[in-house]
Amino acid sequence: MKWHGTRRLSGALLALTAASGLLLTGCSGGSDDSGGRSATDSSYDGGNGSAPLPAPDGPTGGEREGEQESRDIAPEPDYLSTFALDVDTASYGYARRTLADGRLPDPSTVRPEEFVNSFRQDYERPDGDGFSVTIDGARTEQDDWSLVRVGLATRSARDPGERPPAALTFVIDISGSMAEPGRLDLAKKSLGVMTDRLRDDDSVAVVTFSDEAETVLPMTRLGGNRDEIHDAVDSLEPTDSTNLGAGVETGYETAVEGLREGATNRVVLVSDALANTGDTDADTILERISEHRREHGITLFGVGVGSDYGDALMERLADKGDGHTVYVSDEEEGRKVFCDQLPRNIELTARDAKAQVAFDPRTVAEFALVGYDNRRVADDDFRDDRVDGGEVGPGHTVTALYAVRTKSGADGHLATATVRWLDPGSRSPHEESGDLETADLDDSVWSAGRGLAVTATAAYFADALRSSDHRHSGLPGALGLGELADRAGDLAERTEDEDVRGLAEAIRTADRLD
Repeated sequence: MKWHGTRRLSGALLALTAASGLLLTGCSGGSDDSGGRSATDSSYDGGNGSAPLPAPDGPTGGEREGEQESRDIAPEPDYLSTFALDVDTASYGYARRTLADGRLPDPSTVRPEEFVNSFRQDYERPDGDGFSVTIDGARTEQDDWSLVRVGLATRSARDPGERPPAALTFVIDISGSMAEPGRLDLAKKSLGVMTDRLRDDDSVAVVTFSDEAETVLPMTRLGGNRDEIHDAVDSLEPTDSTNLGAGVETGYETAVEGLREGATNRVVLVSDALANTGDTDADTILERISEHRREHGITLFGVGVGSDYGDALMERLADKGDGHTVYVSDEEEGRKVFCDQLPRNIELTARDAKAQVAFDPRTVAEFALVGYDNRRVADDDFRDDRVDGGEVGPGHTVTALYAVRTKSGADGHLATATVRWLDPGSRSPHEESGDLETADLDDSVWSAGRGLAVTATAAYFADALRSSDHRHSGLPGALGLGELADRAGDLAERTEDEDVRGLAEAIRTADRLD
């Protein structure tokens, strides 16, 4: 299928480029095995009185949010793509759960960036806070199209004893729908194990909500009080309806009452997000707690559960609550989220992080960002630090994938990727950049290194699930689901990667269900 700049792809198979948006997550260190080039020589410390770096090379012509939402390919003279970083992975987890239940996921719940960011990436990591930038790519079998990967990585997570203490307010849904196996019971088991793994100087509060919200346990230090916390968690039982708005509001009030200076203060929302009582609109809910978010820097971590799941509401809450979402479908995933990811990545290394990719008009004819539909930022706002970006912690990677058509016979500079963020403490701005040349493109996506091949496979899969027939992706070089599953299986064998093996099985299941 050939792409054209005037073609509108049904179902928004690809998002805007000039104003597209970008959050989690592979948590592995080491050097990238894909041959990508990493550059950190364009560092800018806005707090030292230096003049800001110029925008990455290329004409500006940025658009404001919401303009030309049907455009898939950025026409001349627009060669910039700007987005807020995001590390959500809930969409992929929920899709796998839905497929395991014998159903194809609703296309509206499929967000390609969350599929892509669900897999480990071996990007080079920076020594200190901030990001490294890796940009690489490979050619597809379709005309002059390539897939270009922009990879951003934070430093590795510290040992638990080295991070700041945490003050976590758990807001737990105990509505009637949470009685289904794999919901409240899973949350209780996960929270119980996590309680034993947190440090003595960490603090935990517990808020529950059904038709009303209640603070079951105020902010309590774990040292000497673990039994009390276990009792509070064990006592949770499902009841009545879902007033999610009341739960979030009470959760933030409890977090503010127990606010600890020098600690990471976070609200952890555990719910199926099937709100049916009180405020059910994310904007209304967040408006009521916006003061707490702005003044106290409390971030939101959303944990979705259940075969029926309010994906859109949870994702919106996390995006506007300066946080991210994951989806948990079984006890093993629950342990990973509560016992590994959350304790290890409690602190933040970057606030209001944004990325801007400048494609070189001398070599690039057209391009499109895959996914990130709701994370777009106007190009002119890239260096406006009043404009909200994404919050990212240690041990995270963020990946953005672009479809890029190079000009016939073009040779030379292809793109520059720049990430800008604010220091969590001082709020001083910093930047890093990386470059890609046409000569650095691998000959084939499928013979490229593990990271790029997995990224392409996940993106092709997500794009196919969003298409009208659930079978064929509109991305250049796409394969049918059956052949894509075989490619993923071969990749899993080559890399001995169980996560990729799970991806291959999910693709095979989707192929059978279609």
